Amino acid sequence: MIIAVDGPTASGKGTIARGLAKHFSLPHLDTGLLYRAVGYQVRLTGGDPDNPLDAASAVNFPDSLLNEPLLRTEAVGALASRVSVHKRVRAALLARQRIFAAQQGGAVLDGRDIGTVVAPDADIKLFVTASLAARAARRLHECRTRGEDAALPDITADVARRDERDRHRSEAPLIQAADAVLLDTTHVTAEEALAQAIHIVGQRA
Repeated sequence: MIIAVDGPTASGKGTIARGLAKHFSLPHLDTGLLYRAVGYQVRLTGGDPDNPLDAASAVNFPDSLLNEPLLRTEAVGALASRVSVHKRVRAALLARQRIFAAQQGGAVLDGRDIGTVVAPDADIKLFVTASLAARAARRLHECRTRGEDAALPDITADVARRDERDRHRSEAPLIQAADAVLLDTTHVTAEEALAQAIHIVGQRA
């Protein structure tokens, strides 16, 4: 069983995907972490994340980089959004994601183009969303939990910019697959959202 979980930043898709993987005993891949690693690698080498050649040269990052705690920071998240618009970066990481999705027994993948590009034949697709205000508030809480200095207006503007890039990029834009179930997490807790997702998957499995 392949479960695709898509949605914009801070919508709760990662938490839901991890919870689904645990509940159904499936391996999980946070595909956004791959793009964060590329963005971080570009920064490490002094490149420009908006330059397609610099970004493409960073796709061969060492696997050990995926364990770098800094990948979860807001700054690296912004870099990931910038490198993800490049065709060569997406093509290089696509094969890696599809191999993960095709493993025996199935998998759970979350990102922005899982149900539309990476695994269009996924058995179950969820599109997780929430209002901009709710997502910005969640991201601010995450930043402060990590000890990062952040202000709500700045976080809100950054999340809006990421939405704009993700939804309007030419390569694999963020859109809801036609056969995906919409799950709005604006007014529910993480636990309630996961319970809804488990119910949806259980009904369709």
